Amino acid sequence: MPKTPPVVFAVAREYQIMVPVEAECVMWVQVGDETYYDDSNGILRSSRPIHRVSVPCEALNRAGRYTICTRKIVERKPYYPILEDEVRASFDFIPVPENRSPRFFVVADAHNHAEPAIAAARAYGEIDFLILNGDIPNHSGDIANFDIIYQIAGEITEGRIPVIFARGNHDLRGVHAEDLADYTPSDEGRTYFTFRLGDVWGIVLDCGEDKLDSQVEYGGTICCHAFRLRETAFLRRVIANAKDEYEAPGVRLRLVVAHNPFSQVLEPPFDIEQDLYREWCQLIKESIHPQLMLCGHIHRRYISLPGSQYDQLGQPCPMIACSEVKDGRFTFCGVRVDDCETAQVSFVNGDGSLADTASVPLAAPSR
Repeated sequence: MPKTPPVVFAVAREYQIMVPVEAECVMWVQVGDETYYDDSNGILRSSRPIHRVSVPCEALNRAGRYTICTRKIVERKPYYPILEDEVRASFDFIPVPENRSPRFFVVADAHNHAEPAIAAARAYGEIDFLILNGDIPNHSGDIANFDIIYQIAGEITEGRIPVIFARGNHDLRGVHAEDLADYTPSDEGRTYFTFRLGDVWGIVLDCGEDKLDSQVEYGGTICCHAFRLRETAFLRRVIANAKDEYEAPGVRLRLVVAHNPFSQVLEPPFDIEQDLYREWCQLIKESIHPQLMLCGHIHRRYISLPGSQYDQLGQPCPMIACSEVKDGRFTFCGVRVDDCETAQVSFVNGDGSLADTASVPLAAPSR
């Protein structure tokens, strides 16, 4: 019944275990002695093509194993609905270890091409977590496009390690864009959030579209400026709650994940929100002190240190533009962080070959 292996997304202090299915069914997850349901106010969901079950990070980290339980709907009548027998599938789960050099892989700008992303990640080798950093589908005009998210994440992780998901600008386009938060991880519908994986803390920021709301191609369907203002307020709340976020006990590595490299001013008409993005950079740099920022969007791989030619708005820390799309070929990025001081970066092509490597000195966190 599931189309792919489950995907364990990390959002705030919970994992959202999400599974695309081929037929209507109900779903729940067992972790140790606890059962967690995909329900709406006590009613098991069955009509959605992608199920979501939220589990506290602490519970799954401790158990190290979970079981997906489904029952296919034959007919959901008002009385005496008919369901098939329960089907169970169990998966081991490996939480991100602490006090070790974390390894992760970043996929951005796949644009409906699963195989290059999967091949590159497999060539890079063992990882502790995966980051999907926007524009994984080419657009949201066809709900089937969302399957690419689960094909890539499911085949790379096999449901065994956590995944971070960030929305890209192409994800805002199409009739199903308004429903994306129902089919991908979100923090109560919000596509910006923080996460904690072992001793890694991160913040996912969502720039929305890459041109002004009034751009004719959007046809009056976008209000991203107001969205970004709400996100700025969220960023200030994170800073106000620093002791429970990036200054929490045990945090060693602080990451910023965003599809758009918002510290860079692009050519018109992409040169938007400079004052707002400058404010983001200042807040992040002066308060959060992240060591590394991970982006996509540009379709060109590069590494930018603060003050480089790519930094026009006060880049808060070293930044990796993690993806390249050129002449139908794709390149993605693997990262190993050594002692929270240096990032060993490997750019891997979609055929599994190594494109380039680099060693990036990280910004030093401060309290």
